[in-house]
Amino acid sequence: MAGGVDLVVIGADGGPDRSFGGSAHAPEGARLLAEVLPGMCFDTGAAGCRVTAVAPDADANAMLTAVRDAAQHPGRWLVVCLVGQLTADPRGRRLALVTHGSTPDNAYRRGLAWDWVVSAMVHGDHEEALLLVDAVAGRDAWTALERTGEDTAGELLSYSRVPLWGRIGRFAPGSRYAPGRRGRDAVLPGGEGSFSRALTTVLHQGVPGAPAAVAPLDLQPAVAGLLDGGEPSGSSGAPGARLLVPPHGGRLLMRNRAAVRGALAGLSLSEELLAVLWRESAPTEPPSA
Repeated sequence: MAGGVDLVVIGADGGPDRSFGGSAHAPEGARLLAEVLPGMCFDTGAAGCRVTAVAPDADANAMLTAVRDAAQHPGRWLVVCLVGQLTADPRGRRLALVTHGSTPDNAYRRGLAWDWVVSAMVHGDHEEALLLVDAVAGRDAWTALERTGEDTAGELLSYSRVPLWGRIGRFAPGSRYAPGRRGRDAVLPGGEGSFSRALTTVLHQGVPGAPAAVAPLDLQPAVAGLLDGGEPSGSSGAPGARLLVPPHGGRLLMRNRAAVRGALAGLSLSEELLAVLWRESAPTEPPSA
């Protein structure tokens, strides 16, 4: 199977309706992920990462098409990022990402259905897949997520064939609903204290003491330390957020910049320059590819 990473980044702006203000910073969070993630892929680097950044005001069909097209590329990893606000169907069994121009009456029908995204990823032509989620859920969607058992929205957060990594927070328009530990209003996707910002910060800084190549689970403690108001996945989400922790295993590795800085710290200037030149000219594919 061919190498490389397919990265699809969706930061959906729900538009001016007050009910969907939780998506106000979603485009910014998506932009950060699209800029930082490709260069952090250890095996491939930016050159081996195909990036699809979907417009914030795109409709659900355009978003789903982007995921399906990326899933059809033979490759090692398919990584999809969903940033924005979630809504639930009237029965509280399914979730959708709110898309631009939605109203409370049509948000689910217009939105990007979660199960559509997962289905496209499952039936893709990649060895592994990972769904990154930086989202908030309104009152009805949060209530749906708290239900457990078969055929519930909460079941969507534990689908084994598509591992999840991220944060889902609660959102109530115009109120200090479930403030984070620093006393601010509810954290918005892409805003301060969000998963998007925490992950990109950790990737920029690295994790001191960790190997040069780290898995998502290795990064999780550092990411969680920068998040506001998080509780483990499956908890009641008392402070108003639920963390989605990546599972053990998997071969998606990210570069640890702290390890590189530590390795170069003891080199002379000329040696350091040689190391940089070597790194820039090294093949992006592992020897076994």
